[in-house]
Amino acid sequence: MRKKLKVLDLFSGIGGFSLGLERTGGFETVAFCEIDPFCQRVLRKHWKGIPIYEDITSFEYHGPVDLVTGGFPCQDASIANRRASGIAGERTGLFWYIIRTVCMVGRPRVLLENVAELLNRGMGTVLGALAAIGYDAQWHCIPASAVGAPQERDRVWIIADPCENRKVGLVTIQDIGRFRQGWDGRQEDLQSIADNPFQPGKGWPQPLIRGVDDKPPHWAHRVGACGNAVVPQIPEMIGLAILDAEDAA
Repeated sequence: MRKKLKVLDLFSGIGGFSLGLERTGGFETVAFCEIDPFCQRVLRKHWKGIPIYEDITSFEYHGPVDLVTGGFPCQDASIANRRASGIAGERTGLFWYIIRTVCMVGRPRVLLENVAELLNRGMGTVLGALAAIGYDAQWHCIPASAVGAPQERDRVWIIADPCENRKVGLVTIQDIGRFRQGWDGRQEDLQSIADNPFQPGKGWPQPLIRGVDDKPPHWAHRVGACGNAVVPQIPEMIGLAILDAEDAA
Protein backbone atom coordinates (compact mmCIF):
# COMPACT_ATOMS: atom_id res chain seq x y z
CA MET A 1 0.00 0.00 0.00
CA ARG A 2 1.30 3.43 -0.98
CA LYS A 3 2.17 5.72 1.90
CA LYS A 4 0.01 8.84 1.81
CA LEU A 5 1.75 12.10 0.97
CA LYS A 6 1.59 14.75 3.68
CA VAL A 7 0.00 18.08 2.72
CA LEU A 8 0.52 21.46 4.36
CA ASP A 9 -2.46 23.56 3.26
CA LEU A 10 -1.79 27.34 3.36
CA PHE A 11 -4.48 29.99 2.80
CA SER A 12 -6.80 27.04 3.24
CA GLY A 13 -10.19 28.72 2.98
CA ILE A 14 -12.82 26.01 3.40
CA GLY A 15 -10.45 23.23 2.34
CA GLY A 16 -10.87 22.94 -1.43
CA PHE A 17 -7.26 21.90 -1.96
CA SER A 18 -7.34 19.29 0.78
CA LEU A 19 -10.73 17.92 -0.26
CA GLY A 20 -9.63 17.42 -3.86
CA LEU A 21 -6.27 15.92 -2.96
CA GLU A 22 -7.69 13.57 -0.34
CA ARG A 23 -10.28 12.31 -2.82
CA THR A 24 -7.41 10.69 -4.74
CA GLY A 25 -6.73 8.44 -1.76
CA GLY A 26 -3.04 9.34 -1.81
CA PHE A 27 -2.82 12.47 0.33
CA GLU A 28 -3.48 13.47 3.91
CA THR A 29 -3.50 17.01 5.28
CA VAL A 30 -1.35 17.47 8.38
CA ALA A 31 -1.99 21.18 9.05
CA PHE A 32 -3.92 24.19 7.81
CA CYS A 33 -3.12 27.89 7.91
CA GLU A 34 -6.25 30.05 7.64
CA ILE A 35 -7.09 33.37 9.30
CA ASP A 36 -10.84 33.64 8.63
CA PRO A 37 -12.92 32.50 11.65
CA PHE A 38 -15.81 31.14 9.55
CA CYS A 39 -13.45 29.11 7.36
CA GLN A 40 -11.72 27.82 10.47
CA ARG A 41 -15.05 26.48 11.74
CA VAL A 42 -15.63 24.68 8.45
CA LEU A 43 -12.16 23.13 8.60
CA ARG A 44 -12.63 21.98 12.19
CA LYS A 45 -15.93 20.35 11.27
CA HIS A 46 -14.55 18.33 8.35
CA TRP A 47 -10.94 17.75 9.46
CA LYS A 48 -11.31 16.99 13.13
CA GLY A 49 -8.06 17.03 15.06
CA ILE A 50 -5.97 18.61 12.30
CA PRO A 51 -4.20 21.74 13.61
CA ILE A 52 -5.21 25.12 12.20
CA TYR A 53 -2.67 27.92 12.37
CA GLU A 54 -4.07 31.42 12.04
CA ASP A 55 -1.42 33.92 10.95
CA ILE A 56 0.74 33.13 7.92
CA THR A 57 3.18 35.89 8.90
CA SER A 58 4.11 34.19 12.18
CA PHE A 59 3.31 30.61 11.18
CA GLU A 60 5.95 27.95 11.75
CA TYR A 61 5.71 24.28 10.87
CA HIS A 62 8.77 22.09 10.93
CA GLY A 63 7.44 19.14 8.94
CA PRO A 64 8.72 17.60 6.83
CA VAL A 65 5.83 17.48 4.36
CA ASP A 66 5.51 16.24 0.79
CA LEU A 67 3.33 18.99 -0.70
CA VAL A 68 2.68 22.63 0.18
CA THR A 69 -0.49 24.11 -1.32
CA GLY A 70 -1.67 27.70 -1.37
CA GLY A 71 -4.39 29.72 -3.06
CA PHE A 72 -2.81 32.97 -1.93
CA PRO A 73 -4.84 36.23 -1.90
CA CYS A 74 -5.69 37.61 -5.32
CA GLN A 75 -6.93 41.12 -4.51
CA ASP A 76 -3.78 42.88 -5.73
CA ALA A 77 -3.64 40.81 -8.93
CA SER A 78 -7.34 40.81 -9.79
CA ILE A 79 -8.50 42.39 -13.03
CA ALA A 80 -11.25 44.04 -10.97
CA ASN A 81 -8.61 46.10 -9.14
CA ARG A 82 -7.54 48.90 -11.48
CA ARG A 83 -4.81 50.01 -9.09
CA ALA A 84 -3.52 46.51 -8.56
CA SER A 85 0.13 46.25 -7.57
CA GLY A 86 0.43 42.48 -7.94
CA ILE A 87 2.99 40.69 -5.80
CA ALA A 88 4.05 44.05 -4.36
CA GLY A 89 0.58 44.50 -2.87
CA GLU A 90 -0.27 43.99 0.79
CA ARG A 91 -2.56 41.00 0.23
CA THR A 92 -1.13 39.20 -2.80
CA GLY A 93 2.34 39.91 -1.43
CA LEU A 94 1.62 37.35 1.29
CA PHE A 95 2.94 34.97 -1.34
CA TRP A 96 6.40 35.54 0.13
CA TYR A 97 5.35 33.68 3.26
CA ILE A 98 4.71 30.62 1.10
CA ILE A 99 8.35 30.78 0.02
CA ARG A 100 9.38 31.15 3.66
CA THR A 101 7.30 28.11 4.63
CA VAL A 102 8.57 25.94 1.77
CA CYS A 103 12.14 26.59 2.94
CA MET A 104 11.09 25.58 6.45
CA VAL A 105 9.67 22.15 5.64
CA GLY A 106 12.33 20.50 3.50
CA ARG A 107 11.95 19.98 -0.26
CA PRO A 108 8.23 19.49 -0.86
CA ARG A 109 6.42 19.87 -4.11
CA VAL A 110 4.46 23.13 -4.31
CA LEU A 111 0.97 23.66 -5.76
CA LEU A 112 -0.31 27.24 -6.04
CA GLU A 113 -3.44 28.88 -7.44
CA ASN A 114 -4.41 32.46 -8.24
CA VAL A 115 -6.40 34.53 -10.71
CA ALA A 116 -5.31 34.32 -14.34
CA GLU A 117 -4.40 38.03 -14.28
CA LEU A 118 -1.42 37.10 -12.11
CA LEU A 119 0.26 36.26 -15.42
CA ASN A 120 0.43 40.02 -16.06
CA ARG A 121 0.79 41.17 -12.47
CA GLY A 122 3.62 39.32 -10.83
CA MET A 123 4.04 35.91 -12.42
CA GLY A 124 7.67 36.59 -13.24
CA THR A 125 8.33 37.42 -9.61
CA VAL A 126 6.61 34.23 -8.44
CA LEU A 127 8.62 32.07 -10.84
CA GLY A 128 11.83 33.89 -9.96
CA ALA A 129 11.25 33.34 -6.25
CA LEU A 130 10.68 29.63 -6.80
CA ALA A 131 13.79 29.37 -8.98
CA ALA A 132 15.83 31.19 -6.33
CA ILE A 133 15.11 28.42 -3.82
CA GLY A 134 15.86 25.68 -6.33
CA TYR A 135 12.50 24.87 -7.92
CA ASP A 136 11.37 24.19 -11.47
CA ALA A 137 7.84 25.46 -12.09
CA GLN A 138 5.21 24.87 -14.73
CA TRP A 139 1.90 26.64 -14.97
CA HIS A 140 -1.34 26.45 -16.86
CA CYS A 141 -4.68 28.25 -16.79
CA ILE A 142 -7.40 25.77 -15.91
CA PRO A 143 -10.95 27.14 -15.73
CA ALA A 144 -13.52 25.60 -13.43
CA SER A 145 -15.62 24.81 -16.50
CA ALA A 146 -12.89 22.39 -17.63
CA VAL A 147 -14.03 19.97 -14.93
CA GLY A 148 -17.74 20.52 -15.46
CA ALA A 149 -18.46 23.48 -13.17
CA PRO A 150 -21.25 25.83 -14.30
CA GLN A 151 -18.91 28.84 -14.51
CA GLU A 152 -15.73 29.83 -16.33
CA ARG A 153 -13.63 30.94 -13.30
CA ASP A 154 -10.26 30.88 -15.05
CA ARG A 155 -7.32 30.43 -12.68
CA VAL A 156 -3.59 29.94 -13.08
CA TRP A 157 -2.25 26.79 -11.43
CA ILE A 158 1.46 26.50 -10.66
CA ILE A 159 3.13 23.18 -9.90
CA ALA A 160 6.74 23.43 -8.76
CA ASP A 161 9.19 20.59 -8.18
CA PRO A 162 12.62 20.70 -6.55
CA CYS A 163 15.25 20.91 -9.29
CA GLU A 164 16.65 17.55 -8.24
CA ASN A 165 13.39 16.04 -9.59
CA ARG A 166 14.14 17.21 -13.14
CA LYS A 167 14.82 13.74 -14.50
CA VAL A 168 12.79 11.59 -12.14
CA GLY A 169 9.29 12.25 -10.88
CA LEU A 170 8.73 15.65 -12.52
CA VAL A 171 5.05 16.60 -12.86
CA THR A 172 4.28 18.17 -16.23
CA ILE A 173 1.24 20.00 -17.53
CA GLN A 174 0.84 17.18 -20.07
CA ASP A 175 0.64 14.69 -17.19
CA ILE A 176 -2.09 16.74 -15.55
CA GLY A 177 -4.00 16.93 -18.82
CA ARG A 178 -4.07 13.14 -19.09
CA PHE A 179 -6.05 12.92 -15.88
CA ARG A 180 -8.73 15.21 -17.23
CA GLN A 181 -10.01 12.36 -19.40
CA GLY A 182 -13.21 10.95 -17.98
CA TRP A 183 -14.25 14.17 -16.28
CA ASP A 184 -16.39 15.41 -19.16
CA GLY A 185 -20.00 14.71 -18.29
CA ARG A 186 -19.26 14.25 -14.57
CA GLN A 187 -22.14 16.58 -13.75
CA GLU A 188 -23.57 14.43 -10.97
CA ASP A 189 -21.16 15.99 -8.47
CA LEU A 190 -22.60 19.40 -9.26
CA GLN A 191 -26.28 18.67 -9.67
CA SER A 192 -26.99 19.37 -6.02
CA ILE A 193 -25.57 22.86 -6.52
CA ALA A 194 -26.55 23.97 -9.99
CA ASP A 195 -27.48 22.73 -13.41
CA ASN A 196 -25.07 23.33 -16.26
CA PRO A 197 -25.86 26.67 -17.95
CA PHE A 198 -23.78 25.70 -20.97
CA GLN A 199 -26.43 23.18 -21.98
CA PRO A 200 -29.57 24.49 -23.70
CA GLY A 201 -32.42 25.19 -21.35
CA LYS A 202 -30.36 24.78 -18.21
CA GLY A 203 -29.80 27.30 -15.44
CA TRP A 204 -29.56 27.81 -11.70
CA PRO A 205 -32.20 25.80 -9.83
CA GLN A 206 -34.87 27.80 -8.06
CA PRO A 207 -33.91 26.75 -4.49
CA LEU A 208 -30.62 28.65 -4.83
CA ILE A 209 -32.37 31.91 -5.70
CA ARG A 210 -32.97 33.72 -2.43
CA GLY A 211 -34.48 37.06 -1.62
CA VAL A 212 -33.11 39.71 0.71
CA ASP A 213 -35.21 38.64 3.69
CA ASP A 214 -34.82 34.87 3.63
CA LYS A 215 -31.06 34.46 4.04
CA PRO A 216 -30.07 31.83 6.65
CA PRO A 217 -27.55 32.61 9.39
CA HIS A 218 -24.00 33.15 8.11
CA TRP A 219 -25.24 33.23 4.51
CA ALA A 220 -22.85 36.08 3.61
CA HIS A 221 -19.93 34.16 5.14
CA ARG A 222 -20.87 31.03 3.21
CA VAL A 223 -21.15 32.88 -0.09
CA GLY A 224 -17.83 34.64 0.48
CA ALA A 225 -16.06 31.43 1.46
CA CYS A 226 -17.40 29.55 -1.56
CA GLY A 227 -16.44 32.45 -3.82
CA ASN A 228 -12.86 32.26 -2.61
CA ALA A 229 -12.64 28.47 -2.75
CA VAL A 230 -10.95 26.40 -5.42
CA VAL A 231 -13.01 23.83 -7.30
CA PRO A 232 -11.87 20.57 -5.62
CA GLN A 233 -11.93 18.57 -8.85
CA ILE A 234 -8.92 20.54 -10.14
CA PRO A 235 -6.52 19.76 -7.26
CA GLU A 236 -7.85 16.20 -7.42
CA MET A 237 -6.82 16.00 -11.07
CA ILE A 238 -3.41 17.50 -10.30
CA GLY A 239 -3.05 15.19 -7.31
CA LEU A 240 -3.50 12.16 -9.55
CA ALA A 241 -0.69 13.44 -11.78
CA ILE A 242 1.55 13.90 -8.73
CA LEU A 243 0.86 10.35 -7.57
CA ASP A 244 1.63 9.06 -11.05
CA ALA A 245 4.96 10.93 -11.00
CA GLU A 246 5.72 9.50 -7.56
CA ASP A 247 5.12 5.99 -8.86
CA ALA A 248 7.48 6.67 -11.77
CA ALA A 249 10.25 7.94 -9.49
